[in-house]
Amino acid sequence: MSNKVQEQESIPVSKVQRAAKFIRTGAKVGGNYVKHYAKKVVNPSLSKEELHTNNATDIYASLSELKGSALKVAQMMSMDKNLLPRAYQDKFTMAQYSAPPLSYPLVVKTFQKYFGKTPETMYDTFTKSAVNAASIGQVHQATKDGKKLAVKIQYPGVADSVSSDLKLVRPFALRLLNMNEKELDHYMEEVEEKLLEETDYKLEVARSLEISAACADIPNLAFPDYYKELSSERIITMDWIDGQHIKEWLETNPSQEDKNKIGQALWDFYHHQVHNLLQVHADPHPGNFIVQNDGKLAIIDFGCVKVIPEDFYKGYFSLIKKDLLMREEELDQIFYGLEFISDKDTPTEKAYFKGVFKEMIRLLGKPFHVDSFDFANDAYFEEIFQLGDKISNDKMFKKSRQARGSRHGLYINRTYFGIYNLLNQLQAHVVTTKPKWLEAIPSESK
Repeated sequence: MSNKVQEQESIPVSKVQRAAKFIRTGAKVGGNYVKHYAKKVVNPSLSKEELHTNNATDIYASLSELKGSALKVAQMMSMDKNLLPRAYQDKFTMAQYSAPPLSYPLVVKTFQKYFGKTPETMYDTFTKSAVNAASIGQVHQATKDGKKLAVKIQYPGVADSVSSDLKLVRPFALRLLNMNEKELDHYMEEVEEKLLEETDYKLEVARSLEISAACADIPNLAFPDYYKELSSERIITMDWIDGQHIKEWLETNPSQEDKNKIGQALWDFYHHQVHNLLQVHADPHPGNFIVQNDGKLAIIDFGCVKVIPEDFYKGYFSLIKKDLLMREEELDQIFYGLEFISDKDTPTEKAYFKGVFKEMIRLLGKPFHVDSFDFANDAYFEEIFQLGDKISNDKMFKKSRQARGSRHGLYINRTYFGIYNLLNQLQAHVVTTKPKWLEAIPSESK
């Protein structure tokens, strides 16, 4: 990093400090609205562009100082391209790469707490400045016994503030995500559970070792080794991976063949986890993938893993079958099981929500309905965004008395839309392998 990023000397850790920060940000956002409406009196044709930019800047500045789950939620929202106005996406996408890092004395303090030693005594060399700072931790480069290592250190207080932070994020989320309270509560529970897991670095090391071993035979994939003896609840030491993030790699103008190869490795990696392991790396944002100099795709972060319950898996993927050749009662059973409809619904509501979810799953399932799929097809993504827009502005959803869809679907949908998005960036054409029971569909070439 050539430009010296301003380092942070401390993080607001207490609930009171964090809440105060949110209240100040809320007041700023409120002030931006007041300014916007005052300007609109003078200029009635004024668009909300400037308002969105100002709000996004203020919210991002505050979240990136607070670190932790609030910033992580911003990051998640930036991946769902159809959820936020563009200004928010642009700002929040930064959370995937560049939060302000912590100063070195705070890093040393963490090491002393967990190992009773300083980084200098544990490694042969250790960079004093972070080489990468994200939402939950930052990465330093180190060497030991001739090996180049990445050392991830969690920000102090992040684990303890997950629950209270999510409560503070709620008003922003309600406003920005257009959800009703019931839906938000339903999903916040799932988000909280995942974020708490993400702060448990011992769990992350165990999962990293388990999933990378299970995926070791997949062509063109690579994983770092992890060092348990140099890791703890808040520190992870693993191999340093040289290479470029997907975005940087694409700027080098790789051939279509190379883009397809990386895209295929990505599809195969997720296929194996979802269908064979029933657990999945559920954070497919671009920062977690590195294209190595040998052309392989390296996966570097297993903090967010979703274990998929078997009954959810069966129902969800039966709906992805091409022709849904099921009797209506069989279909109803799956819709009930996945919590898309319930006994509280009127016949009109049932018919309406079944229609919307069929459409959503038809779209999500398109790559599964053919032997190979061209993710450079922008019209397909346009359809997805339009459906997202339709749902987020839909009166039926807004006045719904209950949340729609099993909470397990939150991370599974996010995972699939995240992979599709990456494959679209890669403009990759991939062979869309699927489990045998899903292949029982007459295949149709595209």
